[in-house]
Amino acid sequence: MAHPGCSSQSGTKTSPMWLDLFALEQKGTGMEHKGTVTLETQRLVLRRYTKKDAGLMFCNWASDPEVTKFLTWQPHESVEVSKNVIDSWILSYEEPQNYVWAIELKEIGEPIGSISAVRVDDRTEAVSIGYCIGKRWWGRDVTAEALCAVIAFFFQEVGMNCVSASHDPRNPNSGKVMRKCGMHYEGTWRAGGVNNQGICDESWYSILKSEYDKQESAKQQVPDCAQDRSLDPVWEKMYQKASAVQHGRKISDYIEAGGVAAAILSTSGRIYTGVCVDTSSTLGICAERNAIFHMLTEGEQEIQKVLAVMPDGHIVPPCGACRELMVQLMPHTYKQVEIMLEDTAKNARRIVTLGDLTPEWWI
Repeated sequence: MAHPGCSSQSGTKTSPMWLDLFALEQKGTGMEHKGTVTLETQRLVLRRYTKKDAGLMFCNWASDPEVTKFLTWQPHESVEVSKNVIDSWILSYEEPQNYVWAIELKEIGEPIGSISAVRVDDRTEAVSIGYCIGKRWWGRDVTAEALCAVIAFFFQEVGMNCVSASHDPRNPNSGKVMRKCGMHYEGTWRAGGVNNQGICDESWYSILKSEYDKQESAKQQVPDCAQDRSLDPVWEKMYQKASAVQHGRKISDYIEAGGVAAAILSTSGRIYTGVCVDTSSTLGICAERNAIFHMLTEGEQEIQKVLAVMPDGHIVPPCGACRELMVQLMPHTYKQVEIMLEDTAKNARRIVTLGDLTPEWWI
C-alpha cells in the first residue's frame, strides 16, 4: 500500500494529501455565511440572544430536567449558569458561521426555546441543527415552525446543500418535528452518541436542497385550488400533510416505501396519512389504504375526503383496490366521499366523488 499522500505509480508527481485538502477548503463554495440574522414566522421571531434573556431562558426551559432529558447538557442550576451560556453565545455572534437563535413566541414576547447550528461543514455545504423548547409549548408545532424557518434560511440565504438533525429514538416526538419539515429518515446510528441518559442511539434525518426545492414547488401548486372558493381550504392542509410524510426510500433488497403519499379526512375532521409500501410479492400496500388503516387504528371509520400525491407532486385518483376498500368500509355512503383529481396538462384540479368514479359496484 502506498503511503497516504504519495503516488503508487513511479514517476507520477503528486502533492501531499494535506495540501489537497487545504486546497479544497480554500476553493470556496456557493455558500455565504450570514450569521444569526433575525427570522420571522407567523407565530415566532428567531433572533439573537441578549443578556436580559437569562432569567427567561432559565425559567422557560433550561432548568427543566424533562426538557434536557435527551440533550447533551445538564439542566441549569441557577440563572447565573444561563447568563454565562448566553454571554458565550453573544461572543460567538462575531463569527458569521455561528448560528444560535432564541425562539421568541410573539403572543407573549418571551423566548421559549433555542435552535442552533451544532455543526457546519463548508466542504460539503452541510449543517446539522439542534433545538429544544419549553414543556409548556410542546405539542403546538412551535418547534416545527422554527425548524422550517431555519431550513429555508440555510437553503435560500446561505446556500447550503444539506440540512440534517438527529434525535434519541426514545424521544420520537423530535423525529416527528423533523418529518413535518420534510426531512427524510436516513437511519439509526446504534450507540452513536452520548446524552444525559448515557450512551445512546441516534436517529438521523436530512433534507437536500434539491428535495427542498421540489417540496416548495409542489406547495406552490396547492393555492391554485385554494383560490377556488368552491373548494374547501382543508385540501391544502391535506396536501401539506401528505407531502410531509412522502420520502421514497429503499427499505431492503425487496421493499421500497414512501414514493406515493396519501391523506384522508375523517368525518371527525382529523387528517390521517399513509405511504405506499412496494414489495417483491403481493404484500405491498397503497398509500390510501395505509392511511385508512391508520384511521381505523385510531378508532374511526368514516371518510370525507381522499388525496394521493405522486413523487413528482402531482395528485392521482385511488386505484381499484383502494376504491374497493372504501366501498366495503362505507357501503351505504361511499358515493359521497370526495376525491381530488388533477389535469396535469392544464395544471388544474377538481373535486369528484367516489360515486362519480365508481357509479356501480358489486355490493
